[in-house]
Amino acid sequence: MHCPSIRRMPRHAAALLIALSAAVSSLAAAPVAAQSPAARANGNGGAEGDYPSKPIRYVVPFAPGGLTDVMARLVGHQLSEEWKKPIVVDNKPGGNANIGADQVAKSAPDGYTWLAVTLTHASNVTLFPRLPFNMQKDLVPVARIASSPMTVVVPASSSIKSMQELVEAARTRKLNAGSSGNGTPPHLTLALFESLTRTRLTHVPYKGGAPSMTDLIGGQIDVVFSNFPESLAHVKGGKLRALAVTTRERHPLLPDVPTVAEVGFPELLVENWTGVMMPAGTPQPVVDKVGMAVARLVEMKEPRERIIAAGFTPAPQPSAMFSNYFRDEVARWARLIDEKQIRAE
Repeated sequence: MHCPSIRRMPRHAAALLIALSAAVSSLAAAPVAAQSPAARANGNGGAEGDYPSKPIRYVVPFAPGGLTDVMARLVGHQLSEEWKKPIVVDNKPGGNANIGADQVAKSAPDGYTWLAVTLTHASNVTLFPRLPFNMQKDLVPVARIASSPMTVVVPASSSIKSMQELVEAARTRKLNAGSSGNGTPPHLTLALFESLTRTRLTHVPYKGGAPSMTDLIGGQIDVVFSNFPESLAHVKGGKLRALAVTTRERHPLLPDVPTVAEVGFPELLVENWTGVMMPAGTPQPVVDKVGMAVARLVEMKEPRERIIAAGFTPAPQPSAMFSNYFRDEVARWARLIDEKQIRAE
C-alpha cells in the first residue's frame, strides 16, 4: 500500500498505519483454504470487514460496580451504539482476576470474547507462575483504555501531613498500611514506597478496597496507597487527607493534591490502568479495528468526560503500543515482587 502522506503523520500514527496495512495485505494474499479456523469462524470465509456480525461477550474478572466494571460498561455501551451489535458484560470475579482471564484465554479466537485487564494481570504473571494459561502467550493486547493514579491517603485526624512526614513516621514507629489484598495495586505501590525509602510498614491486606477505606477512616490503620477512585469521595468529604498522587501530573478532580514528583518521590510513579485483550490467534484486522475504535471513543467529548468523572484519565493505546506497555509492566512488577518476596494469598 502506497501512502505518500505518511511522512507528515505523527510517528505513532504512521507506525500503526504501516502495521495495519501489512496485516490487511497479508490476509488478502492468503488463499481461503490456508486461512485459520479463527478466520473462517468469523463468517464469509474470514471476512473481518463484516465484524462484528453477532453479540460480543466482554468478560470482566471483577465484581459488578468496581472500577474495571465501570470502564468496561462505558466502552461496551459506546461501541454497541456505534456497531449496532450488543456487547454483553459478563462478570467473572475470583482467583485474583485469573478465573475470567482463563475463560477468555481458552475461548475461540474469533473476536467475540473480550477480557477486561488491569495492572493486576501484569503482576499476576509473576505472582501465579503455575496458572492453567499463559497471560503473555494465550491472550493478545487489543487496546489500553484509561488509567488512574494511586493516592497516598491517611485519616483526616492523622498527625502525618506530608510524604516526608510519612517517611519519618515509618522510620521511627510502627505504621499499619492497608491494601485491597496481597499483590493488588495498593500493595504493590506500598512495596515500591518501602523499596524507595528503605522503610518497612506492617501490611494489612483486606478483601477489597472498601473495607480498607472504612478502617482507615476509623483510625484502625495509618495509611493506604489507594486506588484513586476508591478514596476520592472520602478525600473530598474531609474524612481522609491525600498526601500525593502517583502520576506526573495533578489530577483534575483533586487539583490541590501534589504529585509524588513534586514532593520529592519521582520514582513512585504508579498507574492502575485498564484495557482489553482477546484470545491469541484472533485475526489481526479484528484486533486493529477494536483497538482503533477504543482509542477513538475515549477521546470523544462525552465518553472522555465520563471517564474523568469516574476518576480515570483517558490513556488510549492501540494493540502494538499496548503490547509493549504490558510487557514492560510485567517486567517492572516482577522485579519488585521478587525483591520484596510478595506472595499471593
